Amino acid sequence: MPLYSDVSDAELTDLLKAGDEGAFTIIYDRYWRIMYAHVYKMIRNEDETKDIIQELFSNLWINSAAIPDNKNIAGYLFVSARNRVLNLIRKHKYHNDYLGSLAGFATEMSNVTLEALDERDLAMAIEREIQNLPPRMRQVFEMSRKENLSHKEIATRLGTSDETVKKQINKSLKLIRTGLKDVTGASLFMMLMLR
Repeated sequence: MPLYSDVSDAELTDLLKAGDEGAFTIIYDRYWRIMYAHVYKMIRNEDETKDIIQELFSNLWINSAAIPDNKNIAGYLFVSARNRVLNLIRKHKYHNDYLGSLAGFATEMSNVTLEALDERDLAMAIEREIQNLPPRMRQVFEMSRKENLSHKEIATRLGTSDETVKKQINKSLKLIRTGLKDVTGASLFMMLMLR
């Protein structure tokens, strides 16, 4: 097995395309930590990040002959990882509304707190409280949070004032927070998430 310590990425890519396992190992060693950090930063989920990294490097090896010539391997890995994350987000679109907010908030919470939260139970508890809202209030809240409409857009659609929409959303948030008091750790979390 040749020594690869001083081999450039371009040379390693050529060797990889020729089926050289040693070249693959060096590429993996050089980039797996960087790719892991890159993917984790986007999705904030350790298990899904590990799955994406495993799939990324498995496909790199399996499809190595198809890597375009003169391709920057780092750029190739970053684009492939980004595409896999986007596919994951499309696959789990509901995460964008509720659990996606959890991902953005995760950096401010300790790992212990995150482990205490069962995301699925929390999402179900939130949805249950939304469904318990009075019909008109629920409609306004869902237009705001699920359809991402502004107060003005909602007011126009419903033929009411911006101020009425704002009051309905604020009242919805209070009712949801109150209903979530019994969910472990959720009331503090919800006060921050449901802005």
